[in-house]
Amino acid sequence: MSAFAPNLDKVLSIRDLRDLARRRLPRSVFEFIDGGAEDELTLAENRAAFERVRLIPRILTDVSAPDIVTDIVGTPSAAPFVVAPMGSCMLAWPEADICIARAAAAHGIPYTLSTMSTTSIERMANAVQGNLWFQLYVLKDRDFNNQLVDRAAAAGYSTLVVAVDLQAGGKRERDLRNGVSIPLRMTIRHLWEGATHPGWSWQLARNGLPDFENMRGMMGSNDANLTIAARVGESLDASFNWDGLARLRERWPGKLMIKGVLHPEDAQRLVSLGIDGIWVSNHGGRQLDGAVASADALPAIAAAIGNRVPMIIDSGVRRGVDALKARVLGASAVAVGRAALYGAAAGGEKGARLALQILIEELRLAMKLAGTPSFYNAPETLVLSQTTRAPARQQHQYPQLASTFDLAPEKRTPC
Repeated sequence: MSAFAPNLDKVLSIRDLRDLARRRLPRSVFEFIDGGAEDELTLAENRAAFERVRLIPRILTDVSAPDIVTDIVGTPSAAPFVVAPMGSCMLAWPEADICIARAAAAHGIPYTLSTMSTTSIERMANAVQGNLWFQLYVLKDRDFNNQLVDRAAAAGYSTLVVAVDLQAGGKRERDLRNGVSIPLRMTIRHLWEGATHPGWSWQLARNGLPDFENMRGMMGSNDANLTIAARVGESLDASFNWDGLARLRERWPGKLMIKGVLHPEDAQRLVSLGIDGIWVSNHGGRQLDGAVASADALPAIAAAIGNRVPMIIDSGVRRGVDALKARVLGASAVAVGRAALYGAAAGGEKGARLALQILIEELRLAMKLAGTPSFYNAPETLVLSQTTRAPARQQHQYPQLASTFDLAPEKRTPC
């Protein structure tokens, strides 16, 4: 074990890894990872939405060997988890992107590299032998956009994930108060935080400051008062629309998934464009504060599109049982971001592997206790919404959405 990595032997949950990460990292860095936008209402609601869903276990079913193998956007996966795209991960641990990607490959699940990662498209492809996806932030420079897409295709990334919920960078007030900016500018406060977290400081000094390798020369203003979110926001294309997405569909040769979908009408239109998958997400509560929780938005979207394309959901996943809840609500898999990064922040690749292992083992246990032998074929009657007291896939938590767009719930077969 590294002299600067906490002992992971007593870790039982993602919460334990979060606590270790909080102790190891300077406060400003931890809050950059942990925080959300403005009053963080959506951040809190993401977790609460999963917690409101209740399971109705079935009995006398052979669950001795729960089958968690699933199909995610046409590719078999050893478990129904995807690592979500994350930027600036090297603030948490040296080469954290690669650590987490290797952990995902070890567990047989996809890893999504962010445009704003601190590891380039090519360097990641050379370092990790696994199912790699690339998340595209749509930038004002269309030629640069096309270069990113072509580079990902040439490097062998199987799926392009287009983030459509970043018309601008969210207002991250914790970052503003903590002075977390790019480039990093050391203040007296940051120097004090570094002095009181010597392990983190030594690793940062040894490995150098993070750099957005995919975005070199494209980061706009050098204003030291800009947070990372605001700095990224300067480069984003707020005019990107359906026509631009159609052109992107024509350019990309592999699977295309759209991330940041919360409205059922948008989901229906995306399906009509020929996209391969929908990623239900509010960006982990880091963009529009007050947006609906992803788990609350999922049933109406599932009713709108039926089984025409698979769906992934993120935002608020902290337990393996959340994947089972999401499956019965209509998703094919869940994506984890902070949970994996807490692990990496606590102990590098070992910590990231442990985070994913915890979620996978918790899912297997939940399936046994719920009497569900197959994740892929989880029965609809397994889920009960605490608020509706009826199977959540039969009665919308947001009936006004269904009535507005005439989205009557329909029988949904496994993706």
